[in-house]
Amino acid sequence: MTSAVRSIIDKLSQTHSLSKQEYALLIKERDQEAAALLRSLAVAERKKIYSNDVYIRGLIEFSNNCKNDCLYCGIRRSNKNADRYRLTNEEILSCASEGHRLGFRTFVLQSGEDPYWNDERLRRLVQQIKKAHPDCAVTLSVGERPFESYKRLKDAGADRYLLRHESASEDLYKKLHPASMSFSGRMECLKNLRSLGYSVGAGFMVGSPFQNEEDLACDLKFIETFSPQMCGIGPFIPHKDTPFANESAGSVELTCFLISVIRLIKPNILLPATTALGTLASDGREKGILSGANVIMPNLTPVAVRKKYSLYDGKICMGEESAQCKFCVDKKIAAIGYKTVVSRGDIID
Repeated sequence: MTSAVRSIIDKLSQTHSLSKQEYALLIKERDQEAAALLRSLAVAERKKIYSNDVYIRGLIEFSNNCKNDCLYCGIRRSNKNADRYRLTNEEILSCASEGHRLGFRTFVLQSGEDPYWNDERLRRLVQQIKKAHPDCAVTLSVGERPFESYKRLKDAGADRYLLRHESASEDLYKKLHPASMSFSGRMECLKNLRSLGYSVGAGFMVGSPFQNEEDLACDLKFIETFSPQMCGIGPFIPHKDTPFANESAGSVELTCFLISVIRLIKPNILLPATTALGTLASDGREKGILSGANVIMPNLTPVAVRKKYSLYDGKICMGEESAQCKFCVDKKIAAIGYKTVVSRGDIID
């Protein structure tokens, strides 16, 4: 580890802030010694606030229909090979009931940007889940919507909203998305969500095509300045039916390094160890937890359709029943000295 990198890490741990140039240098000149130091500092910060607790969220992927055409995504509109599905209201409520029985107290409702799920349908669904399980939090991850739509869903009882910004570099954002999607529109949505009182989650891919250290530095500075309650990052993994099919995947190593950095930027942030990490490495999610993450999202989606929600190739946990999936996560987390907890898992201020 160079003296410059050591100095940057010391500054980050003390001030929780760096310049974009310092973030970029930290990434460029990282080595195993720097990663180990960051990891130890990140875990120490995490344990001060969350101890050894790992929050679990029940993920329900309820529709793989999407009006968008993001170049990296397997459920993009142009993918004619995608086997489309859409869960019914009753099927989603059944997933939530099963999850509640298993101990989940947060449900993450995720889908493509499916026009069928208009405000009225989503509003009714959120209300039904909150009525059936008033001790639970509902997180929505259904993409870009107008301010009034976000407001209606918040008024219906939605607690949190996940909207990955994908890249805080406008140039890179344009290379990953069709012209119909705009960087400014994505940022406006995140600001609207915050103004409405949601607990907001942002996030980005690591190792996406065209990405460099300066792009990642923009992401880190955005996390620092926007200060979301949650941040989901995972390695880019190509999908065979997208324009990026032949691109190389991102790395588990760099993703875990950035998890540690983000924990030091915002010590109380909710940081998932993502499924993409577990897809690239059998112990990827455990490595994420050991780097400072404190959230895991086991899948509650019905096994019959789970494979169809294919954002990237090789996704894990496609054939496991919900109970089996949770048991597996509990066991793996316990094996590294942590414990999953039954709670809503709200951010601790």
